[in-house]
Amino acid sequence: MQTELERALGYEYRDRELLRMALSHTSYANEIYKDAFQSYERLEFLGDSILGFVTADYLYHKFPHKLEGELSRIRAELVCEKNLALVAEKLSLGDYLLLGNGEEQTGGRQRASITSDVVEALIAAAYLDGGFEAAKHIVQQHVLSLLSEAEKTHDYKTELQELVQRKKEQHLTYELLTESGPDHCKEFTVQVSLNGTPVGSGTGTSKKRAEQAAAQQAIAKLFPKNTK
Repeated sequence: MQTELERALGYEYRDRELLRMALSHTSYANEIYKDAFQSYERLEFLGDSILGFVTADYLYHKFPHKLEGELSRIRAELVCEKNLALVAEKLSLGDYLLLGNGEEQTGGRQRASITSDVVEALIAAAYLDGGFEAAKHIVQQHVLSLLSEAEKTHDYKTELQELVQRKKEQHLTYELLTESGPDHCKEFTVQVSLNGTPVGSGTGTSKKRAEQAAAQQAIAKLFPKNTK
């Protein structure tokens, strides 16, 4: 019989033992089975690689003009512990964990380091149970669907640095042009120069945000093909 968790995941496991193992913390495996091999740890190891590959493949084809550094940054945002813990929260995964008494009493059901690992274990269990497409479906439905959030943290400064480093003797400098407004509502304007020549400027409520805006403008000016 399909569980609420499987309905939320969008996948029903034929091998119920794989599902049980994917939800079993080491503390539970040691208490009940006296065998750490009955925990999710090996599945988590496999799931981590599957998640990384599916995510990398998706980003590679979705963003043909982004450089390796930016693709790596977005992938890291998508598969980080914080993001996977968010996936687990949306699935109410904590309700289904199998924990030992000690882990249960210390808040293990809501611990991000545990719930994020179990997400990866469930991906691996789906792969072993139903093949690559089954695992891919879970990743697409529950991890890649958060792509827009990952893109919001776009690091334009790093992207600009990587673009200009394609040629030797290229140096970027950021200069604070103006700082205005009261302490609780300041506005900063920053200019970025390449080898002493201004190539972009931007404003923001902090120096860092202004630098990011300046770098974004510089990319649009110097490398229009890299602008979405």
